[in-house]
Amino acid sequence: MSEKNLKMKLQCPMPELDFDIITLGHGSGGLLTNKLLDSGVFHLFDNEHLRQRHDGAVLQLKGKTAFTTDSFVISPIFFPDSNIGELAVNGTVNDLAMCGAIPKYLSLSFILEEGLKMTEFWDILVAIKSAAEQAGVQIVTGDTKVVEKGKGDKIFINTSGVGQIHARAQISTQNVKPGDKIIVSDSIATHGVAIMSVREGLEFETAVKSDTRGLNYIVAELLDEFGEDIHLLKDPTRGGVATVLNEIARDRNLGVEILQKKLPLQNEVSALCEILGLDPLYVANEGIFIAVVTDKISEEVVKKLQSMEFGKHAAIIGEVTETHPKQVVLTSSIGGKRIVNMLVGEQLPRIC
Repeated sequence: MSEKNLKMKLQCPMPELDFDIITLGHGSGGLLTNKLLDSGVFHLFDNEHLRQRHDGAVLQLKGKTAFTTDSFVISPIFFPDSNIGELAVNGTVNDLAMCGAIPKYLSLSFILEEGLKMTEFWDILVAIKSAAEQAGVQIVTGDTKVVEKGKGDKIFINTSGVGQIHARAQISTQNVKPGDKIIVSDSIATHGVAIMSVREGLEFETAVKSDTRGLNYIVAELLDEFGEDIHLLKDPTRGGVATVLNEIARDRNLGVEILQKKLPLQNEVSALCEILGLDPLYVANEGIFIAVVTDKISEEVVKKLQSMEFGKHAAIIGEVTETHPKQVVLTSSIGGKRIVNMLVGEQLPRIC
């Protein structure tokens, strides 16, 4: 458990309950459901909107608004330095941030499997509370269902999010132009490798931890300073960096060129990728983003990111070009070139 979530757990001790595991009755909508929600969700996430206990939340929104939804089915549900709860909040917060939005409100829905331990569920709830507070978002509505043992995998989570578009944000694939630089905000492939290391029982002297984190404050600072010169933001989750770059090349009918030697990659992550036969370009990330920006601000953006806690390894990894439209071309460390195709199928199942 991460230090921040440990502190939150100490501040939010699990209440005394007359049940230790989730049963089908907890999804009935009756007395057991209310016991579960009253002892956990409503108390832990208390705010003026959730306190209404209605079927939905009534919100006051102004100006352009971003809306997104995501589901999380990761296995295992606990992994180095994080768990599915923190991942669910950060994933939706980051989807809003990539739209150039300031996240405000989240919905939170659980599908619980009969037999889930309440201690595990509580740890996940505490991680959700911690991540939401760090991101500055409120959980305002949600739902809980329970399925029979063997019909799920402990817990699945769905989150939807609403946020107000930043005044200087002009984020659109259509804004991407030849000559734009491509920036990655920090080291790549750490989340997917952290998940695989747990599954395969692989250990290093320094444990590889998931990079899951909220990116909204970082993005807001960049938009405050650079505004419309940031043409596009993308978080390379499933399919990794390679998939995002291919989507940009395809959607704009332009080429993308990247340099292998510029890719920020931790030594432990690189070693694990070799052991597992993985290409880090296709491995999932949960705490970095790709920014396509004008050439004139690219160096300043990197310096800004490198001054931040979660951007120390930020780098310009390539640029957009008019040559080889709809293709991503990588120049290797020894000078060779290869086409980086879109990921076919699933390289790492259930990593988010």
